Amino acid sequence: MLKTINILNKRARFDFEIVETYTAGIVLAGTEIKSIRLGKANITESFCEFSNGELFAINTYIEEYAFGNQFNHKARSERKLLLNKKELRTLERAVQTKGLTIIPLKLFTNEKGMAKLEIGLARGKKTYDKRESLKEQDTKRDLDRIKKEYKR
Repeated sequence: MLKTINILNKRARFDFEIVETYTAGIVLAGTEIKSIRLGKANITESFCEFSNGELFAINTYIEEYAFGNQFNHKARSERKLLLNKKELRTLERAVQTKGLTIIPLKLFTNEKGMAKLEIGLARGKKTYDKRESLKEQDTKRDLDRIKKEYKR
């Protein structure tokens, strides 16, 4: 029985408008997957970039494994993402032409225990869009508070 790991990039949905989402596999070393299963990873400052037709997650932080030896991994390094050729082509075209970017949204393990990265094709938000999302969060919080008091 495996416990599922969900490491979220909360800042992404605030700073960007997500157009499409994809689920990609990640090429990892043995100690990297062990650290992810312990929940010792951070994707808030990371982004995705194309190099020679392949997609890489850059600036993804996976803490070094505590019980690793001299073969332990680097904490910040480029990690290759695995997608279909068709998905890679559409993402590369969208990034080049429309001024969109690719950002990681969620790092998780599936039911087989494999690490997956949910990436999003995103467009940056303007400051007034950010203010609107803050207002929506405040109203939702107020409504939840009122509902909770009403149930008592």
